[in-house]
Amino acid sequence: MAEDSVATLVKDGEVYGPKQRGKKDILIVAGRIVKVADEIAEPPEFSTRVVDAGGKYVTPGFIDLHVHLLGGGGEDGPRSRVPELDLGELVEAGTTTVVGVLGTDGISRSLEALLMKVKAFREEISGYMYTSSYRFPPMTLTGKVSSDIALFEEVIGVKVAISDHRSSFPTADELAKLSSEARVGGMLAGAPGLVHAHVGDGPAGIQPLFDLAENTELPISGFLPTHMNRSPDLLERGAEFTKRGGYIDLTVPGSESGDRPFGDAVKNFLDWGGDPARVTFSSDGNGSLPTFDESGELTGITRGRVGRLSESTLRLARDGEMSLDWAVSFITKNPAAVLGIDGNKGQIEEGKDGDLVVLDEGLTIEQVISGGRLVVENGSSTVGSRFT
Repeated sequence: MAEDSVATLVKDGEVYGPKQRGKKDILIVAGRIVKVADEIAEPPEFSTRVVDAGGKYVTPGFIDLHVHLLGGGGEDGPRSRVPELDLGELVEAGTTTVVGVLGTDGISRSLEALLMKVKAFREEISGYMYTSSYRFPPMTLTGKVSSDIALFEEVIGVKVAISDHRSSFPTADELAKLSSEARVGGMLAGAPGLVHAHVGDGPAGIQPLFDLAENTELPISGFLPTHMNRSPDLLERGAEFTKRGGYIDLTVPGSESGDRPFGDAVKNFLDWGGDPARVTFSSDGNGSLPTFDESGELTGITRGRVGRLSESTLRLARDGEMSLDWAVSFITKNPAAVLGIDGNKGQIEEGKDGDLVVLDEGLTIEQVISGGRLVVENGSSTVGSRFT
């Protein structure tokens, strides 16, 4: 039977969409949520899959906007290259929308390969990517950043590194031109045209982005700096960035996030007046996690896990550091807004995509639904590579 002829009915779950809505039933038909109500009967015109969520929590599918789908690494030679990510690992983390990136290694990993990886993942979940990598001038698929974004629906912006010894140290004029290219491409495609900036340990931090917003006509909302919780000073500047209308991304523990407890970083951000609606969390998953000494010499390297996004976020609620609806917003509603996909993603509402996560009473992932399809059942993926 064709999947489109199958409805999915999630029954009796405590819905956090991410706003708490109480106990509800959710009906998904042809990949879309068509009804959210106190009680919904099985529609007679469809073959209906029923998911019992009684005594459990139901949230929107999680959005991870910074994942190394092709693997990261290479800073310690060829053997330190992280392998490609398997879809099963991603969906078991509750992720139903992913954005792929390249990092330090834009030599042995190509944008063409990343695009094909995203296309493969889009057969089961929603997937996007940034063109380019750490480097400047930018790597592209077509020869121009604007064309990459305008011509490929998967490409939503451009990545660049700033304030990092692995970057190409773009000048203010070069960053302005790059940002303009991304913005024009986004306008032509109806995409966000984001400049996704990897921010390193350099003393300038995100000052180059402040300078662009202040000295050009480029809107501050067109930039998304990431790894913003790697130091207290950087995070405090990030709070100011959101107060001026920008978004920032925090990297969950186990990635480029510094040593401070994650909950403390979020609390500090709020204490500094940061706008909680303009901050997102991401995993930096499947990338390498190199550590360097004060002279820039590599001292160690490990691999980031995509599962840390849901683990770290849900732990904030489990440990009572914030409510579940508030915690979940950082990986659902907020990233959907900055990525420009909030018309379809990030909330449990009629008309939006049927992407859901069912959590047990201990906030552990049990079921994941992507476009109405059950991609995780009882904590285990039902999708993945054809060759495993």
